Amino acid sequence: MAGLGIGLIGTGFMGKTHALAWGAARAVLGRDLPEVRLEMLCDTPQDRAAEMADQFGFARATGDWRALVTDPAVDVVSITTPNNLHHEMACTALRAGKHVWCEKPMALTLAEAEEMAQAAHEAGTVTMVGYNYIRNPAFLHAKKLIEEGRIGRVVHVRGWVDEDYQADPDLPWTWRARLQDAGLGTLGDLGCHLVSMVVGLAGPIERLVADTQIIHDTRPLPDGSGRGAVENEDTATALLRFANGAHGSISSSRSAWGRKNKLDWEIHGTRGMICFAQERMNELQVYLNEGPKAEQGFRTILSGPEHPPFGAFVPAPGHQLGFGDLKTIEAADLLTAIRDGGQAYPSMQDALVFERVIHAIADSARRGCCRVTL
Repeated sequence: MAGLGIGLIGTGFMGKTHALAWGAARAVLGRDLPEVRLEMLCDTPQDRAAEMADQFGFARATGDWRALVTDPAVDVVSITTPNNLHHEMACTALRAGKHVWCEKPMALTLAEAEEMAQAAHEAGTVTMVGYNYIRNPAFLHAKKLIEEGRIGRVVHVRGWVDEDYQADPDLPWTWRARLQDAGLGTLGDLGCHLVSMVVGLAGPIERLVADTQIIHDTRPLPDGSGRGAVENEDTATALLRFANGAHGSISSSRSAWGRKNKLDWEIHGTRGMICFAQERMNELQVYLNEGPKAEQGFRTILSGPEHPPFGAFVPAPGHQLGFGDLKTIEAADLLTAIRDGGQAYPSMQDALVFERVIHAIADSARRGCCRVTL
């Protein structure tokens, strides 16, 4: 059959973004990408799978994920399920010789994430973990400025990522509150995205000390039978030492009233600094210690065609990219790696670095703010 057969597991928010990205990647980013076939979709129950396959444009539907990952017509598996299913699904798909695009976090535990990375290595297929924020043209331009030495030597990093989806104490208990279903809390949901960005800009993290907090110990059970325990963290904060000698701090909260996607960071160098706010994802704020002091100040860089691959989506600056566009870039990068016989970034081996950081933060907190060397 012509083209790469795509299998999608899950039809929630992330499943929909994957479906749209697979459909858009070649149209937006070039005919030199391999063609794809939306071959099979999996969800439960079977009726929902059939309904969503029709909506998303997939040829077939199944309620059995094992049937999807072993189907000979499926070449690439997109995994967009709850966290506790990633490990088994990804490892099974890899052992069946499939390429895998898996949403983050990789798994519930570091040991499971390590098994996934090892399975990917043994399979020799292309893998990618869903860190779409590092595809942002604004982020890529900040990385370029840093690598060119425009802000001098990086000396300090600050980052925070806050949302309020768990701020309400009366919000019903869900699987996200239980370790065996969700694994880490705000670190697995939000903090790992921030880690991917600061590591991409400032390099590997060498050691850290951290603490975490559960703000709402219990939540009302959905059936009204009482209250369920919250087992994972609502907030996490860490002091960092990077391998290049830079210091920094990161903080994450899923219980920060008023915050919707406040994924912000600052990179301080010896000659200037760069600031970014995800809620204004098409902008960078840059300060350079150049020129007359009376004329120095922050300037806004607005994303446009000069910041690839922005121009593939829209030819005019100021017209804005969105979350879904970053997923399209991800899909295109995965297809490019398959075409060229290389690896996508972050592969499962790359993303294991981010998993080690978030689990080190949790470990430091568990041991009483103990210093952890990575």
